[in-house]
Amino acid sequence: MSFFRRKRLFSILLALIILVGLIGFSLMNRDQRTSIEEFFQDSFGWAQMIVLKPINYLTDVVSNIDDMKNMYDENRVLKENLGQYQKVLYEVQELRKENAELMRALEKSESIRDYTPIHATVIARSPEKWFKQVTIDKGIQDGVQKDMAVITAEGMIGKIHSASQFTSNVLLLNGFDRSNRIAVNVDLSDSDQDARGFILGYSEERNQLLLEFTEYYDEIPEGEFVFSSGLGGVFPDGLEIGQIDEVSTDQYGLTQIAYVQPSANLDDLRHVIVVDRDIETVFDDDGEDEVEN
Repeated sequence: MSFFRRKRLFSILLALIILVGLIGFSLMNRDQRTSIEEFFQDSFGWAQMIVLKPINYLTDVVSNIDDMKNMYDENRVLKENLGQYQKVLYEVQELRKENAELMRALEKSESIRDYTPIHATVIARSPEKWFKQVTIDKGIQDGVQKDMAVITAEGMIGKIHSASQFTSNVLLLNGFDRSNRIAVNVDLSDSDQDARGFILGYSEERNQLLLEFTEYYDEIPEGEFVFSSGLGGVFPDGLEIGQIDEVSTDQYGLTQIAYVQPSANLDDLRHVIVVDRDIETVFDDDGEDEVEN
């Protein structure tokens, strides 16, 4: 081996020894570092900060965009779920209301045994102001006939105005006039007798029924209930119609009248009951018909 080649090999070995020594020296646990080490450490730290800062910024921007996208998707899903929840909640409330109405109608049917109830559902309402009628889904095939009383669990709402084979039109109480009058009794709690009269119409100004008494009564308290009397054979007796709100006289001061608040809500009708009563005829001693009950 030539002199120059051995000298080169020796220099390489010496450099490796010095490098290893420097690495080992730098890895030693020392309280203080040399100025050169601090310089290189600070330079590397600043260079790392300069390089990583834009990278971290871009990473944060991309991450924020992904978060916003995820938030938008989550918000859309939440809105859809909220809309579905509100729809289900509304349906549940409607079903509960309908179930309560059906239960009250069933209780009403069981509490009154003088007639056969025909349960029906309101399927349409007349939009005209002067034709205050509703259409139900029962007709002649179901036993419905003209002039039958129609009630809800709260009270009477009207009568059958016309009937076809499968549907019928109901004239509501707020459409009654003198040609559709109802014979009624007022239960006077402080008296042994009942006050008698007729429902002769509806006051549009007060939104109440107009009751005209057949005679003058000294005292008729407000809040007394009004029931059908059954006279005339059109409506059965005992159907609740409303409560007396005010007692007065007509414009001439000759006839005692009262304003009656209907017990049933005439503006919100769904399930109704048609009163199918068997009319019994009572004969007098001569064999002629006298009174219909």
